[in-house]
Amino acid sequence: MHSYQITPNALTLEALQQLFETPHKIVLSDISRQKIQHCRSYLDRKMETQSEPVYGVTTGFGSLCNKSISREELGRLQENLVMSHACSVGTEVASEVVKFMLLLKAHALSLGYSGAQLITIERILDFYNNDIIPVVYDRGSLGASGDLAPLANLFLPLIGKGEVYFQGKKSPASEVLKHFGWEPVALQSKEGLALLNGTQFMSAHGVVALLKLTRLMKWADTIGALSLEAFDGRVEPFDARLHQIRPHQGQIATATALRNILKDSELISRSKKHVQDPYSFRCMPQVHGAVKDCFNYVIGVVLTEVNSVTDNPIVFPDDDAVISGGNFHGQPLALAYDFMAIALTQLGNISERRTAQLILGLRGLPEYLIAESGLNSGFMIPQYAAAALVNQNKTYSHPSSVDSIVSSNGQEDHVSMGGNAATKLLKILENVEYILAIELMNAAQAMEFRRPAKTSPVLEQLLEKFTKEVAFLSEDRVMYVDIQKAKAFIEKALI
Repeated sequence: MHSYQITPNALTLEALQQLFETPHKIVLSDISRQKIQHCRSYLDRKMETQSEPVYGVTTGFGSLCNKSISREELGRLQENLVMSHACSVGTEVASEVVKFMLLLKAHALSLGYSGAQLITIERILDFYNNDIIPVVYDRGSLGASGDLAPLANLFLPLIGKGEVYFQGKKSPASEVLKHFGWEPVALQSKEGLALLNGTQFMSAHGVVALLKLTRLMKWADTIGALSLEAFDGRVEPFDARLHQIRPHQGQIATATALRNILKDSELISRSKKHVQDPYSFRCMPQVHGAVKDCFNYVIGVVLTEVNSVTDNPIVFPDDDAVISGGNFHGQPLALAYDFMAIALTQLGNISERRTAQLILGLRGLPEYLIAESGLNSGFMIPQYAAAALVNQNKTYSHPSSVDSIVSSNGQEDHVSMGGNAATKLLKILENVEYILAIELMNAAQAMEFRRPAKTSPVLEQLLEKFTKEVAFLSEDRVMYVDIQKAKAFIEKALI
């Protein structure tokens, strides 16, 4: 198995991609161990001499910050925090997201400003390395004092409570701890806050969404090019000169990609009767390109976030300071995810419009892309499904970040709602995968009516692979099976 070492250096997009695609064993570097221990030792000494209250360390939480806690009860205070805050509800979070939550929290704590024990961080990595997946639910975070509710569910197993998946089975965490001979972690002062304050629920969802979107944006260009060929479209809208005089980087990149995909195509080079194509074909550089520009902005926000300290209070051992602030507030992520949600919705929207153009019976293509329509409905209803998904995405695109509901008896009077922005981003992404899969089915079907003419070598190779999974439709068959196969092809095929 590959190994990845946590260091104070930044997590890069390339590193996150490798960890997403290939199993790795995660270990702490020596310097990270030193920083963790240095901070913890300072905090222990501080508690021996500190007479003034320190929020969350010697006080209660939220609006209970004025309640002092005796030194003998500091550990119990932290355990109570984890138990009482484990209020996430709804659907279980996917294991790939939960694993990133574990990794990102371990990385943040290892930076040496949180006061966590070394054993606590090592146990988090034990869970990651042994595929012990805590059961976390997708609703309950306000994205303000961090992702309190889901992170509490994530870390209940550290203290022997809650549930986990291990070896394909959901079990009480206490049983899995016994399996490995591990004692529950005895949380020390501030540790519960260090675990629960933070944006790792939001961040992990964003990381997974953006890593998947990296591939999906390439698919959108490729499938869009195939639809253009199937529709007998024109290449002129992708001329480099057009985009040099409106030089948005995503627009330029998309036009370049489309030209490369269509290179040496027989279909695209032949003369056309029509002088223009509908916007869903002609404006791919402008629309797909804007999505890419949005992606580049959002990935910058997410990379900054996953390399930040986002709990509270923050411990500065070298400055002899423990400072209570608001680094847990999820506003940067909430705004970015809402932006990405809107952009992704448009990527699905324009794809569905290309699908609709292909089934209208235009430019020599049969209506619904079936030779004997009437008896056969052909590709009539896949477009319905795509339209329904587009509509749902438009609903999901209402920005979560425009809302704020007061919590903690007025102490937390502005919240980001970034948790909801994060979870719906993955839902939109899955819908767009289906929408593009439906477009791919339609484009591949339509291409058969252009034969014997050929498209570009890139697209011919794609068609050869795809039609082995989803064959030409000569008469009606069960279509949802084909849609599932097309989506699986997009998820797994090299591009």
